[in-house]
Amino acid sequence: EIQHGVTQGSLQPQECSPRCTQRCSKTAFKKPCMFFCKSAVQMLVVPPGTYGNKEFCPCYNNWKTKRGGPKCP
Repeated sequence: EIQHGVTQGSLQPQECSPRCTQRCSKTAFKKPCMFFCKSAVQMLVVPPGTYGNKEFCPCYNNWKTKRGGPKCP
C-alpha cells in the first residue's frame, strides 16, 4: 500500500518543500536539516512527523555525521 508522502516516490516535487519545513520545524539545526531533507526529496519522500519514522526513507536514515550519529532528525 502506498502512503502519500511517506512511501518513496509518492510525493510530487512541489510538495517536498512544505514537508521539509514541517519535518525540520522543531530542530535547533534548521539550515542543515532543510539542506539534507531537500536532498532526500530526490526520492520524493519525507518521513512523517518532526523526528523518527526514518524507516519510511532508508536513504534519509542512512545519512550519518562524521561521528556516526544521525545527520537528520
